[in-house]
Amino acid sequence: MKIFIDSGNLKEIEALVPLGIIDGITTNPSLLAKEGGDYRALLKKICQIVKGPTSAEVVATDAAAMIAQGRDLSSIDEHIVVKVPFTKEGVKACKALSAEGKHVNVTLVFSPVQALIAAKVGATYVSPFIGRLDDIAGSGMHLIEEIVDIYENYQFATEVLVASVRHPMHVVEAARLGADICTCPAAVIEAMFKHPLTDIGLEKFLKDWEKAGFKL
Repeated sequence: MKIFIDSGNLKEIEALVPLGIIDGITTNPSLLAKEGGDYRALLKKICQIVKGPTSAEVVATDAAAMIAQGRDLSSIDEHIVVKVPFTKEGVKACKALSAEGKHVNVTLVFSPVQALIAAKVGATYVSPFIGRLDDIAGSGMHLIEEIVDIYENYQFATEVLVASVRHPMHVVEAARLGADICTCPAAVIEAMFKHPLTDIGLEKFLKDWEKAGFKL
């Protein structure tokens, strides 16, 4: 399973990419607005660091404007993936942009039938928001299971990009269900490295080494 960072913060991205486990980036208008400055320059820098799929979202609400914005975003860098919301207008925009050979990420997906529609219009990625479903007593992981089943039934090429990830167990469950990608905040990726038994074990090994009088 591929791991993306859900962030627009250069420090977070620069700290995690050298680990060798980061395959791409997702951003959204909220994340980019939080960083301030020239969003185009920021997206370009992110693409240069990651050298992988970098989702950049349109802010228009009608199809024609989404298509125009999508073309403009795509011109920033070859790694840009145009992100559109799941609405009727977003579906129209996805179909048009996909037909032009652009990669499209359909976001704000909360049901299997929405994911089905996104795949039918050529979405490269579909982003179901599992954490937000969990927040309202839904089952985010059940949604992932349904989407994976549907896509396997019909051999859709659209990749399932699990979004709104809140903790490492979301990553584990998504991987077990066969999702293609998890996009995680930096804090969740950092938490994936941590386990108290790893820390205790390393501390013991080092102390035993020192007691034996050895030096590195």
